[in-house]
Amino acid sequence: MYWQENDHEPEVAIADDVVDVLFSLQCRSLPVDHAYALSRALVGAVPWLADEPLAAIHTIHVAGSQNGWERPAPGGDQQLLLSRRTKLQIRVPKERIADLKSALEQITVDVSGTPMKIGTGKERPLSQQTTLFARYVVAVTDRDEDAFLRWAANELARLGVGIRKALCGKTTLLALPTGPIAARSLMLADLRPEESMLLQRHGLGPHRDMGCGIFIPHKGIEAIGKTSG
Repeated sequence: MYWQENDHEPEVAIADDVVDVLFSLQCRSLPVDHAYALSRALVGAVPWLADEPLAAIHTIHVAGSQNGWERPAPGGDQQLLLSRRTKLQIRVPKERIADLKSALEQITVDVSGTPMKIGTGKERPLSQQTTLFARYVVAVTDRDEDAFLRWAANELARLGVGIRKALCGKTTLLALPTGPIAARSLMLADLRPEESMLLQRHGLGPHRDMGCGIFIPHKGIEAIGKTSG
């Protein structure tokens, strides 16, 4: 864990050239570890997603528990139960919104043998919150917690983001045809507004098309243990 108090910083202009597009879905369930399958299905429908440096595909998440159902850990063949409120979320530059909607709205893609019908999309701006959370961050090599945080600090410094308060979670294995990759969750607090936007725009580490390195707003360090994986 890193922890450094920070003085108040003056407000600065925030870039808004990247947004999340949220699509309605018709799909009853998906495998818990669906990151690779979802990525292949969407890149198959929208090939430029693989080459656009500011694009990212969020994995699909539901509440950690509902009606007695507990969200299982990745691995195995257990399923996520999707509701009508579940959304498909893709992060793209604003100039790509029309192309993305044109390619995805009202089509059905196959995700691990499950048909997923994609409905209409609606844009949502990136958050200006200064506490951000990534469910999965993949380092270049397997690392223990301290080494992972040092790697993250170095990578963020290259981006222009300073670490003041950081906390990473346990390792999660995500399935790939070539074998599993190791990822950790990462929470960063007390970012400057411009750092928050930089991090949301550019992400951290590889596999952003599989939901890795994508930062979203978070309630804070006291709630990190309650966030669903």
